[in-house]
Amino acid sequence: MFSRFKKLMGAPEPPSGEGEATPPTPPPPAKLLLQDRPLLLLLLLLLLLLKASPFLWEEAPLPPPPVVYFREIDDTLRSIIKKAKERTQLLREKAIDPYATSPEITPPVTPILRKEDYIRLKEEERIAKEEVAKKKAEEAAKKAEEKKKRDEEKRLEAEKKAEEERLVEEAKKKAKLLPDISCSFFDVLFRPMENQMDVTLGQTLDPLDRRYIAWLSVVALAFNYNIWFCTERLVFPFHNETNNRYWIFFDILSDLVNVNDITVWQPRLQFVKAGDVIVTKAAAAFYIHYRKSQRFKIDIFSILPFDLLCLHFEFSAIYRVNRFIRMESFFDFSDKLESIMAKAYIWRVTRTAGYLLFVLHLNSCAYYIASMHQGIKTTTWVYNGEGMAYLRCYYFAVRSLINIGGLPEPVTTFEITFQLTNFFIGVFVFSSLIGQMRDVIGAATAGKTYFRTSMDGCVDYMNTYGIPKSVQNRIRTWYNYTWTAQGMLNESEVLDSMPLVMKTAIAVDINLTTFQKITLFQGCDQQMLVDMLLRLKSIVYLPGDFVVKKGDIGKEMYVIKSGAVQVVGGPDNSIAFVTLKAGCVFGEISLLQSAKDGGNRRTANVKAHGFVNLFVLEKKDLFDILIHYPESQKVLARKGRELTKAKGPAPAPAKTNEEKPKGLRFLAEKPPTLKLIKLIANFRKGLIKKSDGQQK
Repeated sequence: MFSRFKKLMGAPEPPSGEGEATPPTPPPPAKLLLQDRPLLLLLLLLLLLLKASPFLWEEAPLPPPPVVYFREIDDTLRSIIKKAKERTQLLREKAIDPYATSPEITPPVTPILRKEDYIRLKEEERIAKEEVAKKKAEEAAKKAEEKKKRDEEKRLEAEKKAEEERLVEEAKKKAKLLPDISCSFFDVLFRPMENQMDVTLGQTLDPLDRRYIAWLSVVALAFNYNIWFCTERLVFPFHNETNNRYWIFFDILSDLVNVNDITVWQPRLQFVKAGDVIVTKAAAAFYIHYRKSQRFKIDIFSILPFDLLCLHFEFSAIYRVNRFIRMESFFDFSDKLESIMAKAYIWRVTRTAGYLLFVLHLNSCAYYIASMHQGIKTTTWVYNGEGMAYLRCYYFAVRSLINIGGLPEPVTTFEITFQLTNFFIGVFVFSSLIGQMRDVIGAATAGKTYFRTSMDGCVDYMNTYGIPKSVQNRIRTWYNYTWTAQGMLNESEVLDSMPLVMKTAIAVDINLTTFQKITLFQGCDQQMLVDMLLRLKSIVYLPGDFVVKKGDIGKEMYVIKSGAVQVVGGPDNSIAFVTLKAGCVFGEISLLQSAKDGGNRRTANVKAHGFVNLFVLEKKDLFDILIHYPESQKVLARKGRELTKAKGPAPAPAKTNEEKPKGLRFLAEKPPTLKLIKLIANFRKGLIKKSDGQQK
């Protein structure tokens, strides 16, 4: 190559002597070498280019195209590689330029300090913390001082307000029409009787005590005697020498009832003071509380014996009008009777009807007074004096107020005015009473209306989607039985409206004894059992319904509230192994077993034998409760293992690897190969053939 280069450049050939030694040429001068250095560098560069020219000029063989079997996987890998390259490029730029962005948050660099600088830095941090803590302490002290001042101001304002209220109360006491009454004389007089009543009734009485409510019925009867018969005696001519003795007897009897109520029953009632129910009789607290109340003053005024004026004047019921103001006893009896009645709407309807009859009674009295004012038998409209006056006037009042019609036409202006007033009062009174009656009956049948609405909506839904008649009949049966047995469709709706204390009391009364008998829960915390009772849900099963089936996942435990269930098996589940009745529990072991090796699977079929009402406790609710009771959780875990061990291990899974056949049995017909395996095998054979063809 060098010879060709020399020829190309026109360099002289060396002498062709073989053994002759070439005399050494003198070295060129230094000036000539310095001038030829660029030329030499150029020559060397040309030599290198000629040396590398075959590699530059010859074409490199192209790589074979890649074989792609799955286009989607190939695209995914290419996108991943592309993202990795982009990420690498970003990190390289970040390494070069510290201000470049990065997809990750760069952790702060921990500076390496000298010992002296580190000590100084820590000292500064300590001083800064002490200053911050000092400032916080000063601010807390300042806030405490301000709070103390505000509390002092509030206290002074409260004292000032209390003093003002006291002065107002004293002013009210001075302005009272009925001042406080001293009953020391009566206390001494009735003390023997009160001691006897303390033995009979007790020193205190609950306002909802049935003995007290029964006594209130007697007081209400005495009140109704006064308001009905006194008004009647005031208007109609029922006073004569024959009847007066009976009126006096019943008047005295009703007064004795009122006096007994004021002196014996009312002072024994428990009351609430500052949020506490006063139930102990100490220092005559009950007498003081009752005698300082406004009701006591009204009661005393209602029994003042104005009847004694009859000794000087003629006998009349006008002196008993003060008995009318004791109406609070009647309303007290009405409210307490409603609170203890199972069907309070019966009393409400009766009371509304009584109001209607009393309004008619007052109207009959007014009609008789109007007839007396116009004169008996003077016109066709007034009372004609025939028959029993009260009955005839009451009949007129009924036809007049209810607007039945067929009444005699009024003649005079007074009669026309009276009749028009009757009509207007009748419209107003009867519309009010009918509306009240409608509300009472609506409230009484609200539950039944809700039941019918729910059932009708469900039936419409089933008809819309073409549910089979057999299923519809079962759903109707469930609705009817649930309503008949419980009086409601969902008990939780009623319990949710109650406070927690009431719900706990009901749950403990119904199911605590049953839960204490369960072997699994014996030894657990009693409060945990109470919390479990609050999580129970009621559910009704129809005859023949399966509560649990063998092999199902066990997520609930059941307590039988009413009815019975049977553990069944055999062909078509026709054999009943055992019958569980009200108070029994089943499914409790599945609550604590895990899903490993099928431990939470049901091991038997449980079928409803007739209508059955069950309480259900779900596994999730139990675990939520056990978080707060770790000791009970340990007890339940230990007992669960013991019960599982006593029941026996779970059935082992069937072996998949059977024993290999011996002898000539391996030549028997094999099962057909799966299509997917055949496809993969054929695909591999095609690839092998293709590669062999390329090699050839």
